[in-house]
Amino acid sequence: MQKTELALRPEEAASEEIIKKHLAANIGVRVDDITGFSIKKRSIDGRSRHVVIRLQTEVFVNEKYSIPEIKLRALQNVTNAAPVYIAGCGPAGLFAAIRLIELGLKPIILERGKDVKSRRRDLAVINKQGVVNPESNYCFGEGGAGTYSDGKLYTRSGKRGNIDRILETFVQFGADPIILADAHPHIGTNKLPQIITAMREEIIRCGGEIHFDTKLKGVTLSSTGITGIYINGSTSISENQYIKCSSLILATGHSARDVFQLLHEHKILIESKPFALGVRIEHPQNIIDQIQYHCADRGAYLPPASYSQVHQAGNKGVYSFCMCPGGIIAPAATN
Repeated sequence: MQKTELALRPEEAASEEIIKKHLAANIGVRVDDITGFSIKKRSIDGRSRHVVIRLQTEVFVNEKYSIPEIKLRALQNVTNAAPVYIAGCGPAGLFAAIRLIELGLKPIILERGKDVKSRRRDLAVINKQGVVNPESNYCFGEGGAGTYSDGKLYTRSGKRGNIDRILETFVQFGADPIILADAHPHIGTNKLPQIITAMREEIIRCGGEIHFDTKLKGVTLSSTGITGIYINGSTSISENQYIKCSSLILATGHSARDVFQLLHEHKILIESKPFALGVRIEHPQNIIDQIQYHCADRGAYLPPASYSQVHQAGNKGVYSFCMCPGGIIAPAATN
């Protein structure tokens, strides 16, 4: 096995056969001698007049090619294990549930919104009629606000745990393995709902529970911690039911303002994060493409281009955030 790097035109990088020919020439072997290759890193380089795709590869020459193994999460059956309640079925809630199963605990997710399939009807009403269901919308429901986004998986932060572990989990549940190699990985709007559904089905198969149309309405506390929760509405849990519980994970997202009010009423302290003021800027996508790719039309082999800017003004940092190339503005109201 040999490691080598290629710089190819976008149309060349889209063809495995062409990549293979370039690899053979690069390491000085016949094309037939290459039994397989894997892409370890893939990025777009637009620094020169002609844009190239840079590929870092591992090439197998005259030996059996082994497909790189994904580290699958080993999930056990937790049907009879100690329960931990989770409020919210967005990314935080889903990944918390999977981690609890790994640790031998039973996750019980309470989600005020609907499952992925049922949410679509409420989103159609928002888009066509401007009518918002306060419990089922772009923010609330299975998968959270990200379910109907493009699923961009890029972060500037390297201090919050193993990012590769998150990407591998998405691949385990159906994402394209290329996200493990891309410099700016994204799953794609068309694949996200199926991946979210697969995660839910695995949580249930392992003995966890997910209750949709079920809203956290209250908590009871003692001097040592939480003692129970009140929930409202569901087909599987009776309305205004009180449940004893000693462990609750709040994965409700920033749009669930009623939860912040609930915490305030119980004098539960919330740690503040640094404040950042955001301003939305919109550009026609073709302008950004022309600037970044140095051409009138990016063609079929390049994705919508993005950019970022960073500046220090005195002792404060100013930076662009959450570039959404080729995106639309979603009506993400919750009331």
